[in-house]
Amino acid sequence: MRAGDVLLLVLIAATLAGLAIDGATGGALGGWLSANLSAMGLTAGQIIGWIGLGLSPLILLPLIAGLWGRFARLPALLEDLLRRGALAIDAISITVADAVRWSALALVVITAVIVIQRYVFGVSITKLQESVIYLHSILFLLSSASALLTGGHVRVDILYSKLTDRGRAWTDMAGVYFALIPMSWLILETSRSYVGGAWRILERSRESDGLPLVFLLKTAIPVFAVLMILQGLSMAARAALTLSGREAPPVGENAGDHEL
Repeated sequence: MRAGDVLLLVLIAATLAGLAIDGATGGALGGWLSANLSAMGLTAGQIIGWIGLGLSPLILLPLIAGLWGRFARLPALLEDLLRRGALAIDAISITVADAVRWSALALVVITAVIVIQRYVFGVSITKLQESVIYLHSILFLLSSASALLTGGHVRVDILYSKLTDRGRAWTDMAGVYFALIPMSWLILETSRSYVGGAWRILERSRESDGLPLVFLLKTAIPVFAVLMILQGLSMAARAALTLSGREAPPVGENAGDHEL
């Protein structure tokens, strides 16, 4: 069983356990969450933000290593850190993508059910219709980092395939630091008030019978940005090793076992 499947089963089990506890306590758990979840989420977001800010100087480590490696041999500790860091980030991206890949199947099944309900039985269920938006958003936002890892994004390749390994490494390094990280950082910063506002009021659907989880759906935006920054650092670490004349980890280690 893949790590992503285990993660998904744990989330499902935790959700079912919460529902069972809420039912057994006469809604006490739901009431407590309604009263405290907003403050807990905002506090957790602030803590994570400060941790990210404190670790942000590490973003420059692959760039420094790449420039250093062009003129001198990389220290063994730094080389090992780049290699292990890239593989750890890859594992995170693949695990998350493995978990959300089931959204594709659910999206197809639920869409078919909605069509049959509407045009055969004349029934319309708002929660079911809104779940399509949730599944579509989660699938594309949270699997993007894995797609970047395995080369699944659409790209117009005119010169890249004709470059040497070091030429590709320089191109990857430039792309990460001049495009991917700045854009992901911009998404992360501009989504702060958008997501924070949703958590303050625990935003739910505008429809009275809709899903009450809009605040969780919006949280996928900063998570997407963080995952893309991390995967960009993995790309930069590989590029730094290549520029230093060292062997980089294979792109998407065991990628054949984790196809989306």
